[in-house]
This record gives sequence, C-alpha cells and structure tokens, in this order.
Amino acid sequence: MNIHDFYIKRCIELAKNGLGTTYPNPMVGCVIVANGKIIGEGYTSPAGKNHAEVNAIQAVKDTTLLKEATIYVTLEPCSHFGKTPPCADLIIENKIPNVVIGTLDTNEKVCGRGVKKLLEAGCNVTIGVLEDECKEINKRFFTFHEKKRPYIILKWAESSDGFVSPIQTDERKPVWITEEISRQLVHKWRAEEHAILAGTTTVIKDNPKLNTRHWKGNSPTRIIIDKELKIQRESNVWDDSQSTIFIIDNTTDAPKKGYKNTTFETINFKNNLAEEIIAVLYKNNIQSIIIEGGSKTLQTFINSNLWDEARVFEGNAIFKEGTKAPKLTPSTLITKKTLGSDSLKIYKNY
Repeated sequence: MNIHDFYIKRCIELAKNGLGTTYPNPMVGCVIVANGKIIGEGYTSPAGKNHAEVNAIQAVKDTTLLKEATIYVTLEPCSHFGKTPPCADLIIENKIPNVVIGTLDTNEKVCGRGVKKLLEAGCNVTIGVLEDECKEINKRFFTFHEKKRPYIILKWAESSDGFVSPIQTDERKPVWITEEISRQLVHKWRAEEHAILAGTTTVIKDNPKLNTRHWKGNSPTRIIIDKELKIQRESNVWDDSQSTIFIIDNTTDAPKKGYKNTTFETINFKNNLAEEIIAVLYKNNIQSIIIEGGSKTLQTFINSNLWDEARVFEGNAIFKEGTKAPKLTPSTLITKKTLGSDSLKIYKNY
C-alpha cells in the first residue's frame, strides 16, 4: 500500500463516524500529515457545523507545520458558501501546499471548482486515490446529486415459507418473524438513513412507530403513503414526535393546522406511484430512504426498478398462508450472514 492509499484509508475510517448525522452534507474524513506524522484529524460534524477539513485543521497543535503539510480528504473540498465557509479557502489561507483527494464532488455547487481554486492558489493537488472506496461511503450523496433521487434501500422479513405476515388479525401490532438481535439491527439502520417509508395497509395493521427506540441515533423522517388519509388519528405515525411527511392524493384535503413536525405532500396516484413518491422525496432533499413495507409498496418500487439495495431477513416462522413476500427482479447477492436463528441476505441492483 502506497503512502497516499494509507492516509486516504484512514480518512475513510474517520468519515464513517458521520453516518446518519451529516444530512444533507456528505460524510467526509480528513487527515493532515507533516514530516511523516499525523498532526490533525477530523470528520464532518452534523449539518450546519464544521466540515471535516475545519475539524482537522483545528486539531493541529503546531499550526506552523501546516505550511509544509499534506492534507488528505475523501471528497473534494467545497468551494461555495453554505452554512459554513468554503473549505478550499481555508486550506489556501493556511498555506497547506499539498492536497490529496479521494474523489471529486459531483454536486453542481462544487463539481471541480474546489480543485480549480486550489490549483490557482499554487497547491499541488492529487485526485482519485481509492476513488471507488470514497464513492462507496457517500453512495447516498452521489445518488442524490447524480440521479436526482435518494438512495433506496428495501427491507423486509419473511417467514421460512415466504410470507411477510400471516392472515390479518384485529389486533394492531406487528407479528415478529425475526429475533431481537435482527430487530435491533434494523433500528441501527434507521439511524443511518435520512427517511423511512411505509404504506397505508402496513400502518393500519401494525401501528408502527418507525423510530430508533432500540438504538442510539437520530430517528429518520417518516414518509407515510396515505392516499385518502385513512390511517387512524390515534396511530403512532400521527404523534408529531418526529419529522413526518404524509403523501396523499391531490384530491384529498390535508389538515390545515395543528402539527409542528408533520407535513403533507400531494401526488397523482393515477401516475407511476414510485416515481411520484421519489419526486416528493427529492423535492424535500431526502438523500436516502429505507422502505419497510408493506409487500405491495416494496413490489411497486421493485417493478419500477427504483431501488439500490435490498436487505432481506428470513426467520424460522412458518405461516402457511398470509401476505406473500416481494419478488426481486434480477439482482446480485452481495452478502449472506446468520444472526441467531435468522438469516440476512443483502442484494444490490446493478
């Protein structure tokens, strides 16, 4: 492993500390090296706070070393004013002569402008070190800016005989297929994603909270499909405890007031439902979403080929009848693992 790879690999490790907290910003890791030693490290703070480069520079105790240092960063330093000043300007102000970048930023506000600033200031710039790995950690950010939609993760649990739920009962609560360790993992995933989506039938039947009560982290924005606002008002998704967007038909009247964290978006349910929903998500700057059900909603996204990753649990339960699990279109199995008595398969849509 050459020296640039070594330090960018460390940057990637740092960047991962920001997973689930930096939206709408990307996760970035930064390392500053002088005389063969790391003198500063940092990663992106929650949105509106310091970027990785700022945190790394502020961590340097002897700032005189910056004039002979190399700054490593997973993503091209920003060149524009947002909630914070441009990181490219900060590098230039501190006279850091060498800049090594994992990958360029395809956000139209940056897109090579940061590199241009650095080169014009006389910096030595190296681009494309461990580029694939740097793109992978920001797959959500790149998908949003390049495909104009969020990164879409499908998730469900199915019985060993291929059902996501048994015959419906009158009681409004989930029927657990997997063990507690698998359910806790799902809450960890929720803390990592920007939003979570569920359809009308699932919410009416299971009354889910769609939060991260079993894991420390931010609860995602709830996206609830409810064409005619049929979901009972005593349901958990109406509790206004976290950011929630109801997607309703353009012929349905939304409540005029009474909610602080709950909003309503209208679409035409006669059009392609997955595409209409994705347009709403993009409009609301949602960079990633985990779709947890139900089976019909999941299949809608599969049939529209609007998904990037599928995470499928299989438990030991046998239902014999009920709601069939979704059927994936041709995809690539990335990994398979065992969690207690459950199995987990992760697929990618290439």
